[in-house]
Amino acid sequence: MSLPLEGIRVIEVGQALAGPLAGVLFADMGADVIKIEKPDGGDDARIWGPPYGPDGVTSLYFYGQNRNKRSVTLDLKLAADVDTLHKLCETADVLIQNLRPGVVDEIGIGPEAMLKRHPQLIYCSIWAFGYQGPLRMKPGFDPLLQAYGGMMSVTGRAEDPPTFCGASINDKATGLFCTIGALAGLRQRDRTGKGCLVDTSLFDSAVFWVEGQLNGYLANGTLPKRHGTGGSVIVPYQTFDCADGKPLCLAPGNDRLWARCAVVLGHPDWASDPKYSKSAQRVANKDVLLPMIAAAMRKKTRVEWIEAMEKAGVPCAAVNDIAELAATEQLGAVDLVHELAPRDGEAGGLKVVGLPISFDHHRPKSVKAAPKLGEHTQEVLAELNARSKAAE
Repeated sequence: MSLPLEGIRVIEVGQALAGPLAGVLFADMGADVIKIEKPDGGDDARIWGPPYGPDGVTSLYFYGQNRNKRSVTLDLKLAADVDTLHKLCETADVLIQNLRPGVVDEIGIGPEAMLKRHPQLIYCSIWAFGYQGPLRMKPGFDPLLQAYGGMMSVTGRAEDPPTFCGASINDKATGLFCTIGALAGLRQRDRTGKGCLVDTSLFDSAVFWVEGQLNGYLANGTLPKRHGTGGSVIVPYQTFDCADGKPLCLAPGNDRLWARCAVVLGHPDWASDPKYSKSAQRVANKDVLLPMIAAAMRKKTRVEWIEAMEKAGVPCAAVNDIAELAATEQLGAVDLVHELAPRDGEAGGLKVVGLPISFDHHRPKSVKAAPKLGEHTQEVLAELNARSKAAE
């Protein structure tokens, strides 16, 4: 099966996570992604370990975000290497950059200059706080934006301090939004023949994650509280410990499902009690209801509850740790984990999570390992030289 973005070329001048994630999404969907790295060490994420990949030096983190790409080393402080970047952009459809704010303008590859010289280009800038506002020149990392963007204030239990989410969700969301914006820009170029500038930021993504809480505050001035594993507008909608100490997440998301859940819990009267029968009443009386549910859940093991809840059609899920997730039959069935082809001189067997998208029931395989630093510099430059000769 041909991949949907075959024939598209992406130049990635990025490092860490947000920019490379956008690049790997393009690569997995068939685009030719050329990763520009500084000669001295390359992408900072190359050394973010342990764990490390088969070479014992490159971080597994880097392997995961840079598969299926080609690496070219350029020193963008040198005019000759900036000129090489321009030559690459003459052949490209998309440029993605997430360098420190201000750097691209300092070295002459900012959006205005690049789009003037390469009007066909979809130029994607990834910022920490955005292209405008008092913090526009401030650098940022995911935890800083989880803090500044309000996410930590609504994560965790009420009695705990603000809590950091275990995944780099702002970086990843920004990479996703960058990809969405770039694809929209390409579609627009199909109609107009002109490229465009796409701006995304970790701050935008952070605000997007808390849009419900922010909308509520703007509407009524009520400051959102932390609810632990529970939801703020649906009750019950959280985890409970079972008799064997293993947690189970219950999510009866409407009154019909709640009525079934109450029966399974051995308290059908809860579904008819006016204090708990309707969603709003359950939310209002959750301080009384939730401890009663917790007490009922401690009477059976997690396996027993899952069997009973699923038989009654009540949504629930085991709270898996990563080892348990890796062992699930479902993960194997969806073909989301792929084994990368080994690089020269390296042992095989390295597995990474691939593209979470399928096309016509076919998931693109993530097969090429992340490149060595500058591995494809000569190959790509030779292609440029051949193109120049062909144009003469």
